[in-house]
Amino acid sequence: MAYIKSIFEKNFIEYASYVIKDRAIPELDDGLKPVQRRILHSLFEMDDGKFHKVANVVGHCMKYHPHGDASIGDALVVLANKEFFIEKQGNFGNILTGDRASAARYIECRATPLAKDIFYNPKLTNYTESYDGRNKEPVVFPAKIPVIVVIGAEGIAVGMSTKILPHNIIETLEAEKACLAGKKFELFPDFPCGGLVDVSDYRDGGGKVLVRAKLDTDDPKRVVIRELPFGSTTESLIASIENAAKAGRIKIQSINDYTTENVEIEIKLARGVYAEETVDALFAFTECEQSISVNMLLIKDEFPVVMTITDVINYHAKQLVAVLIKELEIEKKELQDKLHLRTLERIFVEEKIYKSIETQKTAETVKNAVITGFIPFEKEVGARGVSDDDVEHLLKIPIRRISLYDINKARNEMDEIKLRIKAINAHLKNSVAYAVSFIDGIIKKIKSNEEFQGGARKTKVGAFDKVDVKEVVKKDLELKYDRASGYLGTAVNGTITAEASQFDRVLIVRQNGSWIVQDIQEKVFVGEKAWWIGIADKDAINAITFTIIYKEKESGLAFIKRCVIEGWIMNKEYSFVPENTDVLHIDVREKFIFTLHYIPKPRLKILSEEFKAQSFLVKGIKSGGARLSNKAVKRIEVKK
Repeated sequence: MAYIKSIFEKNFIEYASYVIKDRAIPELDDGLKPVQRRILHSLFEMDDGKFHKVANVVGHCMKYHPHGDASIGDALVVLANKEFFIEKQGNFGNILTGDRASAARYIECRATPLAKDIFYNPKLTNYTESYDGRNKEPVVFPAKIPVIVVIGAEGIAVGMSTKILPHNIIETLEAEKACLAGKKFELFPDFPCGGLVDVSDYRDGGGKVLVRAKLDTDDPKRVVIRELPFGSTTESLIASIENAAKAGRIKIQSINDYTTENVEIEIKLARGVYAEETVDALFAFTECEQSISVNMLLIKDEFPVVMTITDVINYHAKQLVAVLIKELEIEKKELQDKLHLRTLERIFVEEKIYKSIETQKTAETVKNAVITGFIPFEKEVGARGVSDDDVEHLLKIPIRRISLYDINKARNEMDEIKLRIKAINAHLKNSVAYAVSFIDGIIKKIKSNEEFQGGARKTKVGAFDKVDVKEVVKKDLELKYDRASGYLGTAVNGTITAEASQFDRVLIVRQNGSWIVQDIQEKVFVGEKAWWIGIADKDAINAITFTIIYKEKESGLAFIKRCVIEGWIMNKEYSFVPENTDVLHIDVREKFIFTLHYIPKPRLKILSEEFKAQSFLVKGIKSGGARLSNKAVKRIEVKK
């Protein structure tokens, strides 16, 4: 049994780790989930400047992704609709209406230049074997911007989940620049569907945000929805409005969807209803307003970590500098190698060293002749000298190239290489400034690209006035009580005790001193001796002072208790008075006078006594009552 348990535990941990790291949670370094990374890797491998059928891309990606073509196709469409990294051709669906994309055989795509600038660098990318060992795939891309902040992510793993909102790409890049400059920055979400967002509780990538649709109320008899809240489509939003109308929460005449490239949902209002009074109801009861909880969970150094926007920007600012330095160092080494070979070629041709090999008869003597020929030019060749590989390269130069060798062209090319190496050295000395200039170049490309709409912000940031559902909903229910049967509810034939809404709760105080708070129902038995029935609004109830006068059953001594109901648990029975007592009177007036009449006894001269209720202190609801006298009470008389 213990062996089986250990197997289950081991397998569960391995499965959970696999789902977390290899499927659901994005990587901090490049902001991508594995399937997204494999899709981009496939597009880079297939890139020839032309569009590719999505079906072909999916097929190519299946070499790396072991979870089937459906998951690859869906992920590709989602990533393409982010617009930044995959250029689309054909019907990729509509994020506004929720319409699905056409079949993969009908639509085409290719990697954007921006994707190549940000992700693609095989010389810096670490590769690992694919799931079947036949191919190599990137572990992570050396991304140059905080991609996860730009595109956002959502994923559910085993025991954890991530919800990262998208942000404006220009603002994100400006934040990265500010970080490099040591300045403070602040980022707020920006959604492709526009709308409005309240970031009062958005704690640097955590907490929550409120999102709203953009409503046009210029016409008092109709409301037009111009932009959607994040997470909704026109279909889901219209369904929520129709459900609210059926429930009687809003009154509309009709709803029409004219959405094409832009959202336009027209809500015609019922007779006697106007736009201004309908807006709050739309926010309260439909998808026109939603609350989104955020959790920035990422894979960092192979472990899931909850981070903030500031953490991610700081990390990527350092990563950008490191990646650019590595790129410059690689380019510098390649240029130095190229300059060395061009120098050898020039000397080899100009000084006619190639003639010295004409009389040689063995490969060894040929090599020695070439190396010997460069001895007078050691200073020009430099400390690197002439290696065997260099000799091999020189000996492979075709005769045609030697005969057509252009000395001036070769010198100009070498001068250009030297200038570039000099520029690289300057960039390496000022790596942060170079990183800022790189970001400026990306910003310039985005602003000039019409497909990215210049990177303009789409969602308006602001603070919302809180909509209280209880205030919006109309109190159109009549709460009735039938004292004869003891039933209370909206479907009871009896005396109207209060006007209420479906969200209200009712407080019931019985003549025996017990009380309870319940939801309003059509019909519920509360007993024949309900003394007080009212809406259980905390602010209103807290302002009421309950005065209970009761006597002990055994001694007949009277007590008075004055208290306020400060809180309760729904459907739980409470009592103002202790056990084995009889309630003489309950009152909610601040001031009143009552008279106690005592049981006649020998030598008892005073048979009645008058009291003022306001003379006694208001105490906690759990405290005991104050004793009124030492005489047994027969009855009570209360002045109106």
